Amino acid sequence: MLDFPQLPFLLILMSHLVFADEPLIVAHRGASKAAPENTLAAFNLAWERGADAIEGDFHLTRDGHIVCVHDANTKHVAGKSLVVKHSSLKQLRALDVGVRHRGEYEGSVIPTLAEVLDTVPARKKVYIEIKSDASLVPLLCKVVEKSGLKDDQIVVISFHEDVIQKIKAKAPQYKALWLESFKRSKSGKVTPSIQTILETLGRIKADGLSSSTTGLTEDIVKSVKERGYEYHVWTIDDPVSAERFKKWGVQSITTNVPGKIRKHLETSRNK
Repeated sequence: MLDFPQLPFLLILMSHLVFADEPLIVAHRGASKAAPENTLAAFNLAWERGADAIEGDFHLTRDGHIVCVHDANTKHVAGKSLVVKHSSLKQLRALDVGVRHRGEYEGSVIPTLAEVLDTVPARKKVYIEIKSDASLVPLLCKVVEKSGLKDDQIVVISFHEDVIQKIKAKAPQYKALWLESFKRSKSGKVTPSIQTILETLGRIKADGLSSSTTGLTEDIVKSVKERGYEYHVWTIDDPVSAERFKKWGVQSITTNVPGKIRKHLETSRNK
């Protein structure tokens, strides 16, 4: 007979086993529909809304800092044009990247990687998209190590094959996903081919593929997973689409509206 104090632990364990196949809900640049993208406000709001992970974009500054901003130029988020790699951290931090949202988010600044990592709660994850080249990798590893986050909380993603290859060579303990998009011609041909995808994943030692939904089919997801790789998708704000990709067996769904997608999938699961 089980002692009563053991029951809470067993109930938690059983819940993890029952929902082990649930895809992670990854907040794209944070809860970026509600708050300025790639800011601490957006990341903290994502946690409040039940995200399993956050995703952010990272560049290297002129003076050797890793900062969280999507484009190589700040024009889109700040209304003022600075090239990140040619600018100092001080120059970039002087920009207001909450200007488009106004109200409570005015005065938001571009955060550093260290600041973003500091928002990540226990048992949650961060998807670090490296936008610049592989020269950023050694510094990234130092910052991550200093953060105190566990290895399984870190996922590195990039469109650049050499970035994924370098991460897996220098820090194989971190999961690394190659980013790619599919294109479908008028004749129905999808590129890149699944053979090309699988060859690339093997060559760069990636743990899996993360793709947009354009041109994506269930057969592609199945083919990648059958070869032992993970499959992740972005960026999905439609709950019905999210449910479809969940049924296809993807490991994570990246979205701008984590609360909305979380609520729909939980409601669907409980029907």
